[in-house]
Amino acid sequence: MLINDTDFIKRPLHIKGKVRNVYDLGDKLLIVVTDRISAFDVVFPNLIPNKGKVLNSISEFWFDYTKDVIDNHVITTDVSQYPDEFSQFTNELQGRSMLVKKIKMVEAECIVRGYLEGSGLKDYQKTGTICGLKLPAGLKQAEKLPEPIFTPSTKAAEGHDENVSFQVLENTIGSELANKLKDISLALYLKASQHAESRGLILADTKFEFGILDGKLVIGDEMFTPDSSRFWAMDEYEPGRPQKSFDKQYLREYLEASNWNKQPPAPMLPEDVVKKTEAKYIEAYERITGKKLV
Repeated sequence: MLINDTDFIKRPLHIKGKVRNVYDLGDKLLIVVTDRISAFDVVFPNLIPNKGKVLNSISEFWFDYTKDVIDNHVITTDVSQYPDEFSQFTNELQGRSMLVKKIKMVEAECIVRGYLEGSGLKDYQKTGTICGLKLPAGLKQAEKLPEPIFTPSTKAAEGHDENVSFQVLENTIGSELANKLKDISLALYLKASQHAESRGLILADTKFEFGILDGKLVIGDEMFTPDSSRFWAMDEYEPGRPQKSFDKQYLREYLEASNWNKQPPAPMLPEDVVKKTEAKYIEAYERITGKKLV
């Protein structure tokens, strides 16, 4: 079953993201992960089969795996434990949704980079720095950094988030919270990287979102999914060139080679691009969790 929209849910829509629809249930939220896909901040008309289930299930795995580092917002992913009104939508919601505690989100994206790629690579090529952090000269694309770095960005309501220095983050949310976000983000990255490597994967970079619940910092949104992280195959890793990714990179590369100007409306994607993108998402799930996607 492909899910594009969730109008069948008769609760106030809290947030409609590019991929997730979030509903307000009072002191809780219901997050539904659709099969929509976006690239370059534009949502495409095609749906990617199984994408919502992959993203939701990977997040569920990581939320559980990292709870010794930080608490998270998850209550349950079992639809039979949702409020009674959702029981009629078990087929639509099971595997692609989670009931979570409502938390006050911190207005920052917490990015950790262990390898040189993406916007970090572009900044480094221009300035030799990422978010004000000086890096050694002569690093190649996709090269492993001397140590993982914390490179926050501002939360943009629309368009691209903006990379900022740690000092800007401190000035925005306060030094104590900024340092706590940095320490926990790096700890999460290191723990997940070790697991990924045991599964033959490199976790190149990732981003987190945190919130406050009862005065305590918790992690929310999604965790280490192919939409929020770059995973590369260890046996194919070679610095100095783009790596084969378990994420939207295949789609991005197709779009970079097309004539699309990266402005809405997004073009229809060829069927082979849809199928190869779906296959990458499923492979990511199975490699990370060691399970077959149900």
